[in-house]
Amino acid sequence: MDIMEQRVTHHLQRPDGRLAYDDAGTGPLVVAVPGMGDLRSTYDELRAALLAAGYRVVTTDLRGHGDSDADFAGHGDEATAGDVAALVEHLDAGPAVLVGNSMGASAAAVVAADRPELVRALVLLAPFLRDGGGGPAKRAVLGAVLRGMLAAPWGARAWAAYYRTLNKGRRSPRLGEHAAAIRASLRRPGYLAAFRTLALTLDHAVVERRLPRVQAPSLAVVGALDPDWPDAAAELAWIGDVLGGRTLLVPDAGHYPQHQVPDVVAAAVLDLLAEVAPTGRTSRA
Repeated sequence: MDIMEQRVTHHLQRPDGRLAYDDAGTGPLVVAVPGMGDLRSTYDELRAALLAAGYRVVTTDLRGHGDSDADFAGHGDEATAGDVAALVEHLDAGPAVLVGNSMGASAAAVVAADRPELVRALVLLAPFLRDGGGGPAKRAVLGAVLRGMLAAPWGARAWAAYYRTLNKGRRSPRLGEHAAAIRASLRRPGYLAAFRTLALTLDHAVVERRLPRVQAPSLAVVGALDPDWPDAAAELAWIGDVLGGRTLLVPDAGHYPQHQVPDVVAAAVLDLLAEVAPTGRTSRA
Protein backbone atom coordinates (compact mmCIF):
# COMPACT_ATOMS: atom_id res chain seq x y z
CA MET A 1 0.00 0.00 0.00
CA ASP A 2 1.26 3.49 -0.85
CA ILE A 3 2.44 5.48 2.19
CA MET A 4 0.05 8.35 1.46
CA GLU A 5 -2.91 5.92 1.46
CA GLN A 6 -2.19 4.47 4.87
CA ARG A 7 -4.58 6.83 6.65
CA VAL A 8 -7.27 5.69 9.04
CA THR A 9 -8.86 8.17 11.42
CA HIS A 10 -8.85 7.14 15.07
CA HIS A 11 -10.34 8.99 18.03
CA LEU A 12 -9.08 9.48 21.55
CA GLN A 13 -11.80 10.21 24.09
CA ARG A 14 -10.99 13.22 26.23
CA PRO A 15 -13.15 14.46 29.15
CA ASP A 16 -15.29 16.75 26.95
CA GLY A 17 -14.82 15.50 23.40
CA ARG A 18 -12.94 13.26 20.99
CA LEU A 19 -9.54 14.03 19.50
CA ALA A 20 -8.91 12.74 15.97
CA TYR A 21 -5.59 11.31 14.81
CA ASP A 22 -4.08 8.92 12.30
CA ASP A 23 -1.33 6.45 13.04
CA ALA A 24 0.98 4.73 10.56
CA GLY A 25 4.40 3.16 10.39
CA THR A 26 6.71 1.57 12.92
CA GLY A 27 9.80 2.74 14.73
CA PRO A 28 10.40 5.73 17.01
CA LEU A 29 7.24 7.76 17.58
CA VAL A 30 6.72 11.17 15.97
CA VAL A 31 3.54 13.11 16.81
CA ALA A 32 2.70 16.11 14.61
CA VAL A 33 0.30 18.88 15.68
CA PRO A 34 -1.00 21.54 13.26
CA GLY A 35 -1.60 25.19 14.00
CA MET A 36 -4.74 27.18 14.69
CA GLY A 37 -7.25 27.00 11.87
CA ASP A 38 -5.37 24.23 10.06
CA LEU A 39 -5.82 20.51 9.42
CA ARG A 40 -3.49 17.59 10.07
CA SER A 41 -3.14 17.10 6.30
CA THR A 42 -0.76 20.08 6.38
CA TYR A 43 1.85 17.44 7.28
CA ASP A 44 1.19 15.07 4.36
CA GLU A 45 4.58 15.53 2.68
CA LEU A 46 6.57 15.48 5.92
CA ARG A 47 4.56 12.48 7.10
CA ALA A 48 5.46 10.56 3.92
CA ALA A 49 9.16 11.36 4.30
CA LEU A 50 9.21 10.24 7.94
CA LEU A 51 7.33 7.04 7.22
CA ALA A 52 9.76 6.24 4.42
CA ALA A 53 12.64 6.78 6.84
CA GLY A 54 11.27 4.23 9.29
CA TYR A 55 9.30 6.25 11.82
CA ARG A 56 5.88 5.75 13.34
CA VAL A 57 4.02 8.97 12.51
CA VAL A 58 0.87 10.17 14.22
CA THR A 59 -0.81 13.37 13.02
CA THR A 60 -3.66 14.87 15.01
CA ASP A 61 -6.32 17.52 14.56
CA LEU A 62 -6.69 20.20 17.22
CA ARG A 63 -9.83 20.17 19.33
CA GLY A 64 -12.56 21.97 17.38
CA HIS A 65 -10.77 21.32 14.07
CA GLY A 66 -10.91 18.73 11.31
CA ASP A 67 -12.10 15.31 12.47
CA SER A 68 -11.91 16.22 16.17
CA ASP A 69 -15.10 17.21 17.97
CA ALA A 70 -16.23 20.84 18.08
CA ASP A 71 -17.87 20.86 21.51
CA PHE A 72 -14.80 21.05 23.74
CA ALA A 73 -15.27 23.45 26.63
CA GLY A 74 -11.74 24.92 26.64
CA HIS A 75 -9.22 25.90 23.99
CA GLY A 76 -5.66 27.20 23.86
CA ASP A 77 -2.04 26.20 24.32
CA GLU A 78 -2.47 24.50 27.69
CA ALA A 79 -5.60 22.61 26.64
CA THR A 80 -3.88 21.45 23.46
CA ALA A 81 -0.79 20.42 25.44
CA GLY A 82 -3.03 18.29 27.64
CA ASP A 83 -4.44 16.62 24.53
CA VAL A 84 -0.98 15.92 23.11
CA ALA A 85 0.29 14.48 26.39
CA ALA A 86 -2.80 12.28 26.65
CA LEU A 87 -2.29 11.07 23.08
CA VAL A 88 1.36 10.14 23.68
CA GLU A 89 0.35 8.25 26.83
CA HIS A 90 -2.47 6.51 24.96
CA LEU A 91 -0.13 5.40 22.17
CA ASP A 92 2.17 3.89 24.82
CA ALA A 93 5.23 4.24 22.58
CA GLY A 94 6.94 7.32 23.98
CA PRO A 95 8.89 9.32 24.52
CA ALA A 96 7.83 11.00 21.29
CA VAL A 97 9.37 13.53 19.00
CA LEU A 98 6.78 16.31 18.97
CA VAL A 99 6.39 18.32 15.77
CA GLY A 100 4.28 21.45 15.98
CA ASN A 101 3.41 24.32 13.68
CA SER A 102 2.36 27.73 15.00
CA MET A 103 0.21 27.15 18.13
CA GLY A 104 0.86 23.42 17.72
CA ALA A 105 4.49 24.25 18.46
CA SER A 106 3.35 26.28 21.47
CA ALA A 107 1.56 23.24 22.85
CA ALA A 108 4.53 20.97 22.15
CA ALA A 109 6.79 23.28 24.15
CA VAL A 110 4.32 23.21 27.06
CA VAL A 111 4.38 19.40 27.04
CA ALA A 112 8.18 19.40 27.01
CA ALA A 113 8.21 21.70 30.04
CA ASP A 114 5.44 20.01 32.03
CA ARG A 115 5.87 16.36 31.01
CA PRO A 116 9.52 15.97 29.96
CA GLU A 117 9.35 12.17 30.29
CA LEU A 118 7.00 12.12 27.27
CA VAL A 119 9.23 14.13 24.92
CA ARG A 120 12.32 12.90 23.10
CA ALA A 121 12.80 16.04 21.01
CA LEU A 122 10.94 19.07 19.65
CA VAL A 123 10.51 20.25 16.07
CA LEU A 124 9.02 23.74 16.18
CA LEU A 125 7.79 25.15 12.86
CA ALA A 126 6.93 28.87 12.89
CA PRO A 127 6.43 28.59 16.66
CA PHE A 128 4.68 31.07 18.92
CA LEU A 129 6.66 30.76 22.14
CA ARG A 130 5.77 34.16 23.61
CA ASP A 131 3.08 36.79 23.44
CA GLY A 132 3.36 38.98 20.38
CA GLY A 133 3.40 42.10 22.50
CA GLY A 134 2.10 45.48 21.42
CA GLY A 135 0.25 46.25 24.62
CA PRO A 136 -3.48 46.32 25.43
CA ALA A 137 -4.35 48.68 22.60
CA LYS A 138 -2.90 46.42 19.90
CA ARG A 139 -4.55 43.34 21.41
CA ALA A 140 -7.90 45.17 21.49
CA VAL A 141 -7.61 46.05 17.81
CA LEU A 142 -6.62 42.50 16.91
CA GLY A 143 -9.56 41.14 18.90
CA ALA A 144 -11.97 43.41 17.06
CA VAL A 145 -10.56 42.32 13.69
CA LEU A 146 -10.87 38.64 14.57
CA ARG A 147 -14.41 39.04 15.88
CA GLY A 148 -15.44 40.55 12.59
CA MET A 149 -13.45 38.25 10.32
CA LEU A 150 -14.54 35.01 11.99
CA ALA A 151 -18.23 35.83 12.32
CA ALA A 152 -20.88 33.84 10.49
CA PRO A 153 -21.75 33.54 7.65
CA TRP A 154 -18.48 34.66 6.06
CA GLY A 155 -15.99 33.46 8.67
CA ALA A 156 -14.97 30.19 7.01
CA ARG A 157 -14.40 31.88 3.67
CA ALA A 158 -12.52 34.78 5.28
CA TRP A 159 -10.16 32.50 7.22
CA ALA A 160 -9.43 30.33 4.18
CA ALA A 161 -8.55 33.46 2.20
CA TYR A 162 -6.36 34.79 5.02
CA TYR A 163 -4.67 31.41 5.39
CA ARG A 164 -3.52 31.65 1.79
CA THR A 165 -1.87 35.02 2.46
CA LEU A 166 0.26 33.48 5.23
CA ASN A 167 1.91 31.24 2.61
CA LYS A 168 4.27 33.97 1.40
CA GLY A 169 7.11 32.84 -0.82
CA ARG A 170 7.04 29.36 -2.33
CA ARG A 171 3.53 27.96 -2.45
CA SER A 172 2.56 24.33 -2.33
CA PRO A 173 0.91 23.03 -5.49
CA ARG A 174 -1.91 21.80 -3.28
CA LEU A 175 -2.46 25.09 -1.41
CA GLY A 176 -5.77 25.76 -3.16
CA GLU A 177 -7.05 22.27 -2.35
CA HIS A 178 -5.88 22.53 1.25
CA ALA A 179 -7.45 25.96 1.80
CA ALA A 180 -10.72 24.66 0.34
CA ALA A 181 -10.63 21.74 2.80
CA ILE A 182 -10.11 24.16 5.69
CA ARG A 183 -13.07 26.26 4.53
CA ALA A 184 -15.30 23.20 4.19
CA SER A 185 -14.28 21.98 7.65
CA LEU A 186 -15.14 25.31 9.27
CA ARG A 187 -18.56 25.43 7.58
CA ARG A 188 -19.78 22.44 9.58
CA PRO A 189 -22.07 23.21 12.54
CA GLY A 190 -20.16 24.37 15.60
CA TYR A 191 -16.66 24.47 14.11
CA LEU A 192 -16.44 28.15 13.22
CA ALA A 193 -17.74 29.08 16.67
CA ALA A 194 -15.10 26.87 18.33
CA PHE A 195 -12.36 28.34 16.16
CA ARG A 196 -13.52 31.89 16.89
CA THR A 197 -13.41 31.18 20.63
CA LEU A 198 -9.86 29.85 20.31
CA ALA A 199 -8.68 32.81 18.23
CA LEU A 200 -10.13 35.34 20.70
CA THR A 201 -8.72 33.72 23.84
CA LEU A 202 -5.31 32.42 22.74
CA ASP A 203 -2.47 33.68 24.95
CA HIS A 204 1.09 32.49 24.34
CA ALA A 205 2.38 34.06 27.55
CA VAL A 206 1.63 30.70 29.17
CA VAL A 207 4.37 29.21 26.98
CA GLU A 208 7.14 31.76 27.54
CA ARG A 209 7.22 31.34 31.30
CA ARG A 210 7.75 27.58 30.87
CA LEU A 211 10.65 27.79 28.40
CA PRO A 212 13.43 27.71 31.03
CA ARG A 213 12.21 24.20 31.94
CA VAL A 214 12.43 22.82 28.40
CA GLN A 215 15.44 20.50 28.19
CA ALA A 216 14.59 18.40 25.11
CA PRO A 217 16.76 18.74 22.01
CA SER A 218 15.05 21.06 19.56
CA LEU A 219 14.92 22.27 15.99
CA ALA A 220 13.15 25.55 15.21
CA VAL A 221 12.30 26.37 11.58
CA VAL A 222 11.03 29.81 10.61
CA GLY A 223 10.20 31.23 7.19
CA ALA A 224 11.98 34.52 6.54
CA LEU A 225 8.78 35.83 4.91
CA ASP A 226 6.50 34.89 7.80
CA PRO A 227 4.11 37.86 8.18
CA ASP A 228 3.35 37.03 11.82
CA TRP A 229 6.61 38.66 12.96
CA PRO A 230 8.05 42.06 12.07
CA ASP A 231 11.49 40.40 11.96
CA ALA A 232 11.31 36.64 11.52
CA ALA A 233 15.09 36.21 11.71
CA ALA A 234 15.24 38.05 15.03
CA GLU A 235 12.44 35.89 16.44
CA LEU A 236 14.27 32.74 15.38
CA ALA A 237 17.48 34.01 16.97
CA TRP A 238 15.60 34.58 20.24
CA ILE A 239 14.18 31.04 20.09
CA GLY A 240 17.65 29.63 19.54
CA ASP A 241 19.02 31.56 22.50
CA VAL A 242 16.21 30.50 24.82
CA LEU A 243 16.12 26.80 23.90
CA GLY A 244 19.75 26.31 22.92
CA GLY A 245 18.70 24.14 19.98
CA ARG A 246 19.12 24.06 16.24
CA THR A 247 17.61 26.81 14.11
CA LEU A 248 16.85 27.10 10.42
CA LEU A 249 15.71 30.25 8.59
CA VAL A 250 14.07 29.42 5.25
CA PRO A 251 14.37 32.34 2.81
CA ASP A 252 11.37 31.54 0.59
CA ALA A 253 8.74 30.46 3.14
CA GLY A 254 6.08 32.09 5.25
CA HIS A 255 4.12 30.64 8.18
CA TYR A 256 3.75 27.04 6.96
CA PRO A 257 7.22 25.72 6.08
CA GLN A 258 6.09 22.08 6.38
CA HIS A 259 3.56 22.76 3.62
CA GLN A 260 5.50 25.29 1.52
CA VAL A 261 9.02 23.77 1.54
CA PRO A 262 8.51 20.18 2.73
CA ASP A 263 11.77 19.05 1.16
CA VAL A 264 13.77 21.54 3.22
CA VAL A 265 11.86 20.76 6.42
CA ALA A 266 12.09 16.99 5.95
CA ALA A 267 15.86 17.16 5.45
CA ALA A 268 16.34 19.20 8.63
CA VAL A 269 14.00 17.01 10.67
CA LEU A 270 15.64 13.79 9.52
CA ASP A 271 19.05 15.18 10.42
CA LEU A 272 17.82 15.80 13.96
CA LEU A 273 16.09 12.44 14.20
CA ALA A 274 19.23 10.62 13.05
CA GLU A 275 20.81 11.81 16.29
CA VAL A 276 17.96 11.64 18.81
CA ALA A 277 15.91 8.71 17.45
CA PRO A 278 17.86 6.74 14.82
CA THR A 279 16.15 3.94 12.93
CA GLY A 280 19.09 2.73 10.88
CA ARG A 281 17.49 3.87 7.62
CA THR A 282 17.07 7.64 7.81
CA SER A 283 18.35 8.31 4.31
CA ARG A 284 16.17 10.43 2.04
CA ALA A 285 16.46 8.03 -0.88
